[in-house]
Amino acid sequence: MKTIQMTVDIPLLAEVDQVVQSMHTTRSAFIREALQLALRQYRVRQLEQKHVRGYTKFPSKPDEFIPKF
Repeated sequence: MKTIQMTVDIPLLAEVDQVVQSMHTTRSAFIREALQLALRQYRVRQLEQKHVRGYTKFPSKPDEFIPKF
């Protein structure tokens, strides 16, 4: 692990400290989890944009998703 320094607005830090206390965790653990969540959300948005580009370039056909019996 690496120690970093960051700047945070006082009201945001106060809110984080309240949540951290209620969760019985640390600022560092809370911020690590928040960063991991933000990275997962970023990857999902990237995949969604990729799908939009793909379906824009190659739209689905009207009967493509109708089961064929």
